[in-house]
Amino acid sequence: MSEKIAHQDAYRAIATALEDYFDGLYHGDTVKMRQVFMPQAHLFSAVDSPMLDWSLDQYMEVMANRESPADQGKTRHDRILSIDVVGPQTAVAKVECAIPPRYFTDLLTFVLHEGRWRIVNKTFHYVVHE
Repeated sequence: MSEKIAHQDAYRAIATALEDYFDGLYHGDTVKMRQVFMPQAHLFSAVDSPMLDWSLDQYMEVMANRESPADQGKTRHDRILSIDVVGPQTAVAKVECAIPPRYFTDLLTFVLHEGRWRIVNKTFHYVVHE
């Protein structure tokens, strides 16, 4: 398989994983989110002080205990800004999404593990719009 075709296949697979990520965020679906993330994934944000540093389990607990944007009847605000396939097993995606009133820009590091592209790191920034 040529490198160009491999990158195209990776791009499509990551875009599909991102759709699951967006659906999980919007619906507060922790089962779907756990399928997109590696179990040892970590999340970071320096917006607030002290810097947020969560394990996947901490993140899933927060998701499970908040009302989802879907349950609030909020409009979806998600889009892929870029996907950079940097190697056969590594990629970085930049996306925008929202859990109003917070609007996020997420940097998501993906690895290809056992045939699936999964997130190992999420670093995010957000702004609040009332």
